[in-house]
Amino acid sequence: MNAPPQYRPARETPPPGRTASATGRTDRDAALRALVALVAQGDEAAFDRLYDRLAGPVLGVAGRVLRDPSQSEEVAQEVMLELWRSAGRYRPERGTVLSWALTIAHRRAVDRVRAAQAAYDRDWLDAVRSYAPVFDEVAEQVELRFDQERVRQLLASLTKGQRESLTLAYYGGCTQAQIAALLGTPLGTVKTRIRDGLIRLRDQLAVEP
Repeated sequence: MNAPPQYRPARETPPPGRTASATGRTDRDAALRALVALVAQGDEAAFDRLYDRLAGPVLGVAGRVLRDPSQSEEVAQEVMLELWRSAGRYRPERGTVLSWALTIAHRRAVDRVRAAQAAYDRDWLDAVRSYAPVFDEVAEQVELRFDQERVRQLLASLTKGQRESLTLAYYGGCTQAQIAALLGTPLGTVKTRIRDGLIRLRDQLAVEP
């Protein structure tokens, strides 16, 4: 199949009015099916007409999922490219051309959201790994009162969960909810670890000479 024709920016258009007759809808879908059949043969003029009819609704679906004009436009163009490439696989018995296009648009938009969330989660995990209890850095914060070896001993006296939670909270600047998400631990457990860790540190500091 030839390369797709030059894309034009999609413009969101309102959906057809609810008063449209069933006959009108059937006629429109028949016209779209005819265009898809031509597109499957590499007809660029047919794709141009199909683009004019579907780009607006496709952009509308992408916009409602993504809430970002730039990303919505990108997804709409990706969908139209997919329609160009997959026109030969369209099956009328599975739904109208419009529902086929909008289903692809919704799937693409959801994939974009999931990819963005996955990237965000990876960044947080990288931050946790890079801030794994570095005792020398912690010691710098309290060296006016304790030597480095004593700081190591104090932190080492905590459980692993307490140490991770306190390090992320007080030296990583994370909220308790963020700590729970990063460590895959219930929020209540994180709160308990922080509270118990602080109590344990306080008790040990209280007996310092």
